[in-house]
Amino acid sequence: MSRYRRITLILPALALALTACGRLYELPPPQGEPVVLKPAEMATTWTDADGGTLTLKQDGTFVADKVCVAVGWEEDLAWSGTGTWKHESDKDKTQSFLDVSFDADHPETDGRPVDDYAALKQGKVLKLWAAVGDPDHDHPHCTLTRPAG
Repeated sequence: MSRYRRITLILPALALALTACGRLYELPPPQGEPVVLKPAEMATTWTDADGGTLTLKQDGTFVADKVCVAVGWEEDLAWSGTGTWKHESDKDKTQSFLDVSFDADHPETDGRPVDDYAALKQGKVLKLWAAVGDPDHDHPHCTLTRPAG
């Protein structure tokens, strides 16, 4: 078999394999270990990569200023507003989750709630994160951070 013929047989197979890999791959979570936070440890200001802030208050309310959120498979959502938050943990008490509910509906939600943020700790940084967008694409996660301790 000629070299040219082998290449014409291999290239389509390679392209198909790479396409399939892209469809099966999901962006892994941000670096860090799952962590359990007390509600008082969550009640502070968290910042996303674009400078958006989510300020959680001790009384269970929050103020958001252009903070990234995850709603279903929607991408690039940054919301401002007020609402309430609650602290949750998984059944094994190995990781905390943050559930936020905005007071006003945002048009992008179609009534869907904002996805919960999961808590991680990486060195001296605490993170809250949620997956954003279609898992078949490499959209960066919505990750909020603050210094630990």
